[in-house]
Amino acid sequence: QVQLVESGGGSARPGESLRLSCTASGDTFRNYHMSWYRQTPGKERELVAGITNGGESTRYEDSVKGRFTISRDNAKNTVYLQMNSLKPEDTAVYYCHADSIDLVTKALKIYWGQGTQVTVSS
Repeated sequence: QVQLVESGGGSARPGESLRLSCTASGDTFRNYHMSWYRQTPGKERELVAGITNGGESTRYEDSVKGRFTISRDNAKNTVYLQMNSLKPEDTAVYYCHADSIDLVTKALKIYWGQGTQVTVSS
């Protein structure tokens, strides 16, 4: 079982920056691919950014490319989302997501954080 705790959300004005953090506990963090998702009322949760377990590969949703950066520190069991040049449309609840394949059972393990609100408004 993995516990994910997000922090760093809050309010920002357009053009400003925020950094989200997600700290994991309960299992071997470096075995997990990590992602950030976001959700607004009435819409499905969407993938914002993802990073492989070793940090060698990342991917981004088109609207955040060039503005957001996902990174991880496996020594601190933490994944980050640096959000620059924020826009009002980035307003959402942001969720940390972890996934891994159990090497013994081959089962897919998925865990979610509780979410942190990001509000971008002038």
